[in-house]
Amino acid sequence: MARNQFRSPKGIRDVLPEEQPYWQHVESVIRETVRLFGYDRLDLPVFEETALFQRGVGEGTDIVDKEMYTFTDRSDTSITLRPEFTAGTMRAYLQNGMASLPKPVKLWSAGPVFRYERPQAGRFRQHTQFNVEAIGDQDPALDVEIMSVAWHLYKSLGFKNLSFQVNSIGCARCRPGYLHTLVVYYKDHVKEICDDCGKRLQKNPLRLLDCKQDQCQPVIRNAPPMVEMLCQECSVHFHALRTYLDELGRPYQLNNRLVRGLDYYTKTVFEVWAQDIGAQNAVCGGGRYDGLAEVLGGPPTPGVGFASGLERIILTMKEQNVEIPQVPGPRVFLAAQTESANRVIVRMLSDLREAGIAGVMGFGGRSLKARLREANRRGARYVLILGESELSRKRIQIKNMQGGEQREIAFEEVVSFFKEGDGSVSS
Repeated sequence: MARNQFRSPKGIRDVLPEEQPYWQHVESVIRETVRLFGYDRLDLPVFEETALFQRGVGEGTDIVDKEMYTFTDRSDTSITLRPEFTAGTMRAYLQNGMASLPKPVKLWSAGPVFRYERPQAGRFRQHTQFNVEAIGDQDPALDVEIMSVAWHLYKSLGFKNLSFQVNSIGCARCRPGYLHTLVVYYKDHVKEICDDCGKRLQKNPLRLLDCKQDQCQPVIRNAPPMVEMLCQECSVHFHALRTYLDELGRPYQLNNRLVRGLDYYTKTVFEVWAQDIGAQNAVCGGGRYDGLAEVLGGPPTPGVGFASGLERIILTMKEQNVEIPQVPGPRVFLAAQTESANRVIVRMLSDLREAGIAGVMGFGGRSLKARLREANRRGARYVLILGESELSRKRIQIKNMQGGEQREIAFEEVVSFFKEGDGSVSS
């Protein structure tokens, strides 16, 4: 590589053509899944006012404090590339009067999100996220439906050994009492925790349970569980959620340390785990956020949702050796052997495409042998060969790349030959 040649920034990657079959397959399964569950697509801007994420995601979270890409635009407004979808979804819900729609309002989005974090397997500073939200109802059955969207997606993709991790982190009534208990417990272990957790203890105690540092794990394991301090409403909600999961036969595990990384979560939090894929088992995470609309200046509006990174999905598919359908190559490859034949090929290729027949042509003055190798690499089923001899008779050779058979037909028969079916190219 030349010394001054540009490279992509750290933590940013290109999705190359050979990876596209995975992406196209995942996107296809996503579209079918949201169709089955009745969710409508919502496209959001790539950037928002920084205050939306500061208030919605929460000060003291790693996303706001360490990971957001923020800049000041020419109107001196602080702008942030979106680090997640939920805050923007709720902003769009409130701004566009979606509260008048039948409840729950069921939405999905997909696109790039941006976080300045340490690049690792399946996680990049720009990654693509699939997001599902259901807004306007507190029914725990809606929580289970959101979880079922995720479950159906991963089952349809062929994931093995799926299970849920679930917890309840309470609400504005019962969480303050729990946080007091948690802080009292941690103050006895201040010398055992990492520096970041020392700061979380003062700013955002619930994040203590989400720390990944090895030295903090023994303290986290012995921390008091939230589920033992839920108010009546949260306790009933969580019991109903688990009853529905039992009814569906979905395997799940109560995970007392599961709190997620954003301030807007209330009551239900969950992850879907796919076992045997290395240290990072979670393929998605989400939960309920009944207080988010009020934080953003709207009326009380319950909501629940989840997000999943497509890069993480594809990495899991590869690690679990999930087979995917191959993207078909062009049906026809056209190979001209002379310049005059090339003019006919250009016109013929245009006619084929107008008829809905996928085709490509060879460029440059390469030999027929090189053309056949190229057609094979592109996965073309047929090669149409036109030299001076065929041109003088207004006929063209058709070679079947699968069976090797070859025949000659008139120019005017080419489109109908492919429109009516492949047929046989033997004489």
